[in-house]
Amino acid sequence: MSGASSGGEVRVDPHLGTIVHVVGTRQARPNLPATGCPFCVGGVEAPEPYDVRWFPNRWPAMPGDRCEVVLYTPDHDATFASLGPDGARRVIDLWAERTAALGSRDDVEYVLVFENRGAEVGATIAHPHGQIYAYDHLPSRQRRRLDAGWRPDDAPGDRAVLSRDGWSVTVPHAPTFPLAVEVAPDERIADLPTMTHAARDTLAAVLVDLLGRFDLLYDRPLPYMLWLNQQPTGAASGFHDAWFNIEIVSPWRAAGVPRFIAAAEVASEEYFNPVVPEDVAARLRELG
Repeated sequence: MSGASSGGEVRVDPHLGTIVHVVGTRQARPNLPATGCPFCVGGVEAPEPYDVRWFPNRWPAMPGDRCEVVLYTPDHDATFASLGPDGARRVIDLWAERTAALGSRDDVEYVLVFENRGAEVGATIAHPHGQIYAYDHLPSRQRRRLDAGWRPDDAPGDRAVLSRDGWSVTVPHAPTFPLAVEVAPDERIADLPTMTHAARDTLAAVLVDLLGRFDLLYDRPLPYMLWLNQQPTGAASGFHDAWFNIEIVSPWRAAGVPRFIAAAEVASEEYFNPVVPEDVAARLRELG
């Protein structure tokens, strides 16, 4: 896979097979808004009032209108937890709508919904928002999880965080990040578009609860990365046992103290986590 386009060039490492999107045009994107917030009502990306909103990314990482921004709320100072279950449900419905729309395209095989929250993980605008990338192939990590038949751990023991109405939150057995959780339904659901109204309601409540605990963990807003794993689309849609789940990770190992990935970890792809997963789960349970 390689080739140049108006959106950049896709290169593949000839020895490792790693895919790299070389997108020089993104060097021109602003790190911070020059005047005001572009996501607040009246801003350049939100000229009219809204509850939730999506629009094409002005500085896309991939060509063909396959990169979108999702605004969670017009309230600049909100958090995902402060949206409450109703506000979170509106976000989930928009995620599902855009997953279905992008996934129906012939040039899309995987729709990745994700959020970077906090400057520590690269978010350049504080206003609550996420993004969507629609890949023209099935990314390697998602393929490995699907090939392995990923499903929720049915016996997490001390790594269990919470369980509610058919949804569970657990800390992974071997997390790369100091703080990591997985959110999944107890019974298989393939993706957002096929998720029932009741399941979406519960997912909204679980995310509000969980992300509220995140901010209580160190008594300050916790930087995190969140992404949705769901069934591929198009030619890659043959994974009929795909199990929807959400991964949320944070680089903090203590309040305001990031765990930096070291040279040995980058070189070997073997990681050294100073935080015990069971301790993370216990602290998150206590905050409930």
